[in-house]
Amino acid sequence: MRRDRGRWLVALAAAALLTAGCSSASSDDPPAAESPTGSATVPSDATSEPWPAATPAEAGFDRPRLAALARQTRRQASTCFAVVRDGRLVREWSWRDTDPDDPREVFSVTKSVASALVGIAVKDGVLALDDRASRWITEWRGTGSEAVTVRDLLTNTSGRFWSAESDYQNLVGTENRTRYAIGLSQQHDPGTAWAYNNAAIQTLDRVLSEATGMTTADFAEERLFSPLGMADSRLTPDTSGRSTNVFFGMQTTCLDLARFGQLYLDGGTVDGEQILPRSYVEASVGRPGSELNAAYGFLWWLNRPGVLRGPGDPVDGAGQPLSTRTGQLAPGAPDDLFSAQGLFGQTLLVDPGSRTVVVRLGLMPGDRAEGYSTADAARVVTEALRPGA
Repeated sequence: MRRDRGRWLVALAAAALLTAGCSSASSDDPPAAESPTGSATVPSDATSEPWPAATPAEAGFDRPRLAALARQTRRQASTCFAVVRDGRLVREWSWRDTDPDDPREVFSVTKSVASALVGIAVKDGVLALDDRASRWITEWRGTGSEAVTVRDLLTNTSGRFWSAESDYQNLVGTENRTRYAIGLSQQHDPGTAWAYNNAAIQTLDRVLSEATGMTTADFAEERLFSPLGMADSRLTPDTSGRSTNVFFGMQTTCLDLARFGQLYLDGGTVDGEQILPRSYVEASVGRPGSELNAAYGFLWWLNRPGVLRGPGDPVDGAGQPLSTRTGQLAPGAPDDLFSAQGLFGQTLLVDPGSRTVVVRLGLMPGDRAEGYSTADAARVVTEALRPGA
């Protein structure tokens, strides 16, 4: 099963790269010279307001230690790395001949953006977390899925059908991904099992488009990317052109993702405007979404200690023995730290305590490159930030 799952993950990656429509250098290519920015006010793109900047020392970091972590990150098949503290850009590095403004596929980081879009719709009053998804997904009415709520979809406890083949082969390979995801059956009662269920998350595309009256991609551009100044970000359609990918498929940059992380760090506000309800931000990243997984909120990963479930784990619950694996994603890092994660170590990490945002994007690691994880990103806070800073 692990070998088959690996093949399906590669299939997902290949499909995503095709969706992105751009090429990337091989992970075995020699890294280009560092292109650090941040020593002066630096624009994140051609049309956005520039980031205020701070030197590492001004931001409270040990400069040599931060530089050492950046060198280690480069060796981990990375294309960019950025550190922001208190809304000021400390440093950005770009490697492997990557243009900092060139959007890249970030895989499941897309899920956390989908969560934000639900939060905006909640603020607009067009849906509520405990609404039944069948209000908008009419195919589920009169079936075992009729009682599945929006909250269930956000917390990966919907009980919708899951298998590795369905999630990493069939869903990725089909033309209309939302239609495929909606057409799957109900496997367990809602709220009784946790599974990292790409297909279930993809059904949020229908919920969002029906509730808002816009395609999910257009809603994201108008209500999230544009207000945040994420000018180099977009959600992509599937090959049918009838669905927006929400379980993966977002294309973005390091600094655009930092803006997204800053939104959550600031309680859902940008330039004094409340984009997301503060209560929704707290529900999303301030506590686990269910007792079945301490490490998961509303399509965000948490560093809360307790029962741990990961993307590669089998369905847990629904009468099966619950997981006994406990711990934290980043041991030794603050409990309230949270992150958006994607295949091949795409990472957006937010530490509320130190008001730090860390972003790392990269390629599939080759034979000479290590992978990247939330624990790696957390080292910026635990090792490079000076005590008391």
